[in-house]
Amino acid sequence: MTPPARATPPTRSADPTAPAPAAARGPAVDPGSPSCGRPTATPRGGLLRHRDFRLLWAAQTSSAVGSNVTAVALPLVAVTVLDASTFGVAVLTAAAWLPWLLVGLPAGAWVDRLPRRPLMIACDVACALLFLSVPAAAAFGVLTVTQLLVVAFGAGLARVFFETADQVYLPVLLRPEQVPEGNAKLQATQTASYVLGPGVAGVVAQAAGAVTALLLDALSFLFSAACLLRIRTVERRPGRAGRSRSLRREMAEGIRFVARDPYLRVLTAFGAASNVGLIGYQAVLVVFLVREARLAPAPVGALVAAMSLGGIVGALLATTLGRRLGTARAMLLAAALTGPPALLIPLAGPGGRLALPAIGGMLVSLGVAVGNVLKGSFRQTYTPHHLLGRVTVSMQMLNYGTIPLAAVLAGAVGAAHGAGTATAVMTGWLALTPAILLIGPLRRRRDMPVAPKLP
Repeated sequence: MTPPARATPPTRSADPTAPAPAAARGPAVDPGSPSCGRPTATPRGGLLRHRDFRLLWAAQTSSAVGSNVTAVALPLVAVTVLDASTFGVAVLTAAAWLPWLLVGLPAGAWVDRLPRRPLMIACDVACALLFLSVPAAAAFGVLTVTQLLVVAFGAGLARVFFETADQVYLPVLLRPEQVPEGNAKLQATQTASYVLGPGVAGVVAQAAGAVTALLLDALSFLFSAACLLRIRTVERRPGRAGRSRSLRREMAEGIRFVARDPYLRVLTAFGAASNVGLIGYQAVLVVFLVREARLAPAPVGALVAAMSLGGIVGALLATTLGRRLGTARAMLLAAALTGPPALLIPLAGPGGRLALPAIGGMLVSLGVAVGNVLKGSFRQTYTPHHLLGRVTVSMQMLNYGTIPLAAVLAGAVGAAHGAGTATAVMTGWLALTPAILLIGPLRRRRDMPVAPKLP
């Protein structure tokens, strides 16, 4: 399960026993950079002194903050500028996630064939142009809900390719034993962006208008692209033989690997089910807070930011919890925190009642962050590297593919019965989903396995 922000890296790594792809021809490697296609050893001082990881980290942090500005600013534009309905705002969320259903599987196969860094840079530039189009249209008085839907869909399409490439790219920079630390750092700043982004969006929207806040997101994508351009590591890529294989056959390999593996299978089912509740309530949350809880834009941003504070703590504690409790047990604990505390969110109201969704949201975001770090590191080190792009996108297609349906469902319930009722229905479903993990083998283990069992 992944919170609805673009960069998250929810995820990345390589099986050290997997066959390495053929080396690609490329420019000479800078003397101070890692050798071509090989992760560099960690310099003294850890990953903070790893130049290319710092650049990747900065790129993801920048785009994550911008994306979480948009997570509040885009619905505010729809509600406060265009007076969109509850269903219309929910459809914006659906449009952003629909590309996972449409191109998710072929995207995984394409990413396994292409160099990842140039693809990520192209996605950043495309998103910057899309978000710049909103204030430009508003300046000429031609902004419509239809344009917001096009922007949301286009950015979501770029996100499919960016996230898939991003999750395969980290092990290009790091060694397998460095991946958990790298994931924890990326997840910590990702979850910090859930606090900073909405707060900035609320303040800017109240001071200068919601449309102006979208300029920050466009600039964040351009900064991310600039950081990625400066990475020196030259990655290896599949040779021509790998590219000549049937795209359909490559997609089927990823699906079969996930379907046959008992650990990936149950994690995928849990992610898909929990995202229905998580994204469902988030799709109508801004409408609920503005129209039923009667909050102004700045308090809305502040509350959404407060609800995300637990994610920072969770990302920082994830590796420690996995080491002390065992990675499988820590995943079960994270799932328990993700579910029942969500029942506090629909109790939001003026005054002291704002503390209830804040506490519930903090616990939910803590559980999501711990689960993302542990599950991401497990998938990255457990899956053979030549399959990682396809396995990642097969899981994400199912996880994220439920999101458009959840958003439309929440919007329909909200339109018929009010945003408060829709929020209660979705958080009620979310509270039940941790039971799914008890069906699989996790409940019998202390730690997750390090490699699949051979047939």
